[in-house]
Amino acid sequence: MSIKAIVFDLDGTLYQEERLGEEVNRSAILYVADLKKLSPAEAEALLEETRTADGAGGTLSRAVVALGGTLQEMHRRFAADCHPEKLLKPDRRVRELLQLLSTRFRLHLYTNNNRDLSRRIMAQIRVDDLLDRVFTIEDYWIPKPDRRIIEDILAKIGCLPQETLFVGDRYRVDLAVPESMGCPVFEMKTTEELLTLADLVH
Repeated sequence: MSIKAIVFDLDGTLYQEERLGEEVNRSAILYVADLKKLSPAEAEALLEETRTADGAGGTLSRAVVALGGTLQEMHRRFAADCHPEKLLKPDRRVRELLQLLSTRFRLHLYTNNNRDLSRRIMAQIRVDDLLDRVFTIEDYWIPKPDRRIIEDILAKIGCLPQETLFVGDRYRVDLAVPESMGCPVFEMKTTEELLTLADLVH
């Protein structure tokens, strides 16, 4: 059965910028420091230890919740502390890729990020007008990976698993669950690898 839709991850997938990831990480560290009355260095060590112990990909979201924080407060801080407008530059190759793919597929986004920060990132990298549906942490307040959310996304976009390609840069977080449900997946680590998706159209 042929692919009808592509669901992209956002951070590390549609753009590559370590400094923005560092801002997100720093914000989470300071939240854990406030939460646990620790120094930033102690909070960083605790957060790293918690992520390492997590068997499901070790995301920041899951670690902060495990330490007693809430996703809502963490993402409120992310939106305030992170500055994609200062750090991201559009890559016309990515926009051209999505324009090309949109001639054959419906394009969607599923991110562990919040709505405000995702919107600002998508605007900054100039892809916001090319995505049909955007699913963020705020739609569910359940972090990736989670099978129920994949089922809901498939229902909302009206596609079967085998018709839906998931694209991401972290296999355990972005791709393992969709693949276990019968979705084709594409793992990439660089923008150059992402650009090979153009082969789906040619």
